[in-house]
Amino acid sequence: MCEGLRAVDPSVQTEIVDSYEYAALVVSRVVSDGYIQMVKTIPQMYRYIYNRAERATEVGPFRTWAHQFTAENLHRLIQRWQPDAVVCTHAFPCGAMAEYKRMYSAAPPVVGIVTDYAVHGFWLHADIDAYAVASDEVRSTMIARGIDPNRVTASGIPVKPEFAPSPDRRNGLRERLNLPRDGFVVLMMGGGLGIGPLERMMRSLQSLDLPLTLVVIAGRNARSERQVMATAQKVRFPVRVLTFVDNVYDYMHAADAFVSKPGGLSVAEALVAQVPLVLYKPLPGQEERNARVITEAGAGLRVRRLNDLAETLERVLTDSRLRDDIALAARKLARPNAAGEAASMIARLVSLRKAVVA
Repeated sequence: MCEGLRAVDPSVQTEIVDSYEYAALVVSRVVSDGYIQMVKTIPQMYRYIYNRAERATEVGPFRTWAHQFTAENLHRLIQRWQPDAVVCTHAFPCGAMAEYKRMYSAAPPVVGIVTDYAVHGFWLHADIDAYAVASDEVRSTMIARGIDPNRVTASGIPVKPEFAPSPDRRNGLRERLNLPRDGFVVLMMGGGLGIGPLERMMRSLQSLDLPLTLVVIAGRNARSERQVMATAQKVRFPVRVLTFVDNVYDYMHAADAFVSKPGGLSVAEALVAQVPLVLYKPLPGQEERNARVITEAGAGLRVRRLNDLAETLERVLTDSRLRDDIALAARKLARPNAAGEAASMIARLVSLRKAVVA
């Protein structure tokens, strides 16, 4: 998103802020540590809480307090920086900034960038000046739930321009990344936090009788990285294990398939890169919804049982008609210019505010 803003106006200055650093300690621990532990150990409980919160018609007192507490802590920062706009890419800061606008009359415009293919009620606030969302369907949902249509732009989920496909560069990319030019290359990810069951997924591919090279991006989870490295020594196909990388687009362009849980940003990047998606083990809530949108559109395949992963992946790698169908559906969903559209919308919002103030 920062690159998109600078493409519209090279003089734009951006600062990335972790809103949880300004939240109450109990909120930060519940949302980060509590969330991770819950989805790992009792995903059914998280699904229940997520769905119940989605059906709620009123904001609970704890959430209101958490937003107000965070808004008060952000006030000094915003007063010092005097930003022309605040862009929120997560529902929590979006709620905190909605509260901020109710508390402080001189608040800057606030924009919510919804980074999933479905929108939870936690995103929806009348005080948010504008939203950029993944699709027309998400926009319609928000309008049906009371958001002003003029405030919602179906831009797509912003991704870096480097994710745009470049099939003519594949062999050069593989050589640069030290990957074999022949045979199949499969990219596997479990998210930036390394939550996915990467080791079990790797072992499940042992039955594949294909010339396979696996690239596993383990994320920022050191324990997951160690486990993946140990598993890589035991499987019978070559494995490249990486931690968090800045050039994941290169690996997507070099790959014949992408196996991952369906995080909204990863899915958006893969759709733009036009690498076939095989989705496994979505986290409860938003990722389950992402998986449903992608599979119903035919832009990827979902594997519900680990025992089916190898067979599904083999179909994707060897069935050219299936690959063509997936690619066609992916192109229909992909929004390669999403960052530019969202940035242009933000720029218009800022210009309008400056004109009113002047």
